Amino acid sequence: MPELQRIATAGGLVFDTWIDGPADGPLVVLLHGFPQSRHTWRHQLPALAAAGYRAVAPDQRGYSPGARPDPTDLTNYHYDKLISDVIALAAACGQAAGRFHLVGHDWGGQVAWGVADRHPDRLASLTILSRPHPSAFVQALQASDGDQKHRSRHHRAFLSAETAGLLLADDARRLRHSLAEAGVPPEAAADYLAVLGTPAALEAALAWYRAQAELRASLGKITVPTLYLWGDADATVGRMAAEGTAAFVTAPFRFEVLPGIGHFITDQLVDKVNDMLLAHLKAFPV
Repeated sequence: MPELQRIATAGGLVFDTWIDGPADGPLVVLLHGFPQSRHTWRHQLPALAAAGYRAVAPDQRGYSPGARPDPTDLTNYHYDKLISDVIALAAACGQAAGRFHLVGHDWGGQVAWGVADRHPDRLASLTILSRPHPSAFVQALQASDGDQKHRSRHHRAFLSAETAGLLLADDARRLRHSLAEAGVPPEAAADYLAVLGTPAALEAALAWYRAQAELRASLGKITVPTLYLWGDADATVGRMAAEGTAAFVTAPFRFEVLPGIGHFITDQLVDKVNDMLLAHLKAFPV
């Protein structure tokens, strides 16, 4: 079972973090998205540990109470700082200079793409769930069919000052309903809301959107071996953005379409995700 630890980084932030696996195993850092938490990886950490990896899944900036700078100052949640958190966390886990594996879903995927772009020498492999390369996402947003723009309409809603209150009203009814509609089991939603279900936590999580409202990060082509998983029933990421990602990876690239699977892949599919993840890590060792 993963152990909950509070990992202090050089920047003075303290991240609530699940850790599993041998201390001397190759490091795997797993980054959750919104509206989730470290619990996203509850099925992956034991599998990684059993395979000999040191698996580390933090509640990211804003989600961890000890890593929650003022969300009204949006500079605290700029993309560069989210990327720097990953490098600092790896250092706190014993990899100040060496390579590690990085896994990200949704917003965690957005951050992982950034780490791969800015620090390619630090990564042995990259695994992304749902979130396309930012440049592929922008291309899809600008497409004349308007499909991706429609799928991403919630981003604009998240900029409103009233959003947190609306999402948390009536025991977070709206959040619970949207997660259930996307195939997330009630017990998983309860775990996510145990982390995110307070005004302080949710305002900080929404600051990620407000700090980079268009999500138009300027990234180059990725030179890290990449596995990209996308469910064709994803309501927020369309086929154009997903398929367009290949053009922005020059390293070995594997794109897996998961039929009938939605945005929250790890909540809907366990064994296949674990098998593909472990195969990718094995193919590109530290």
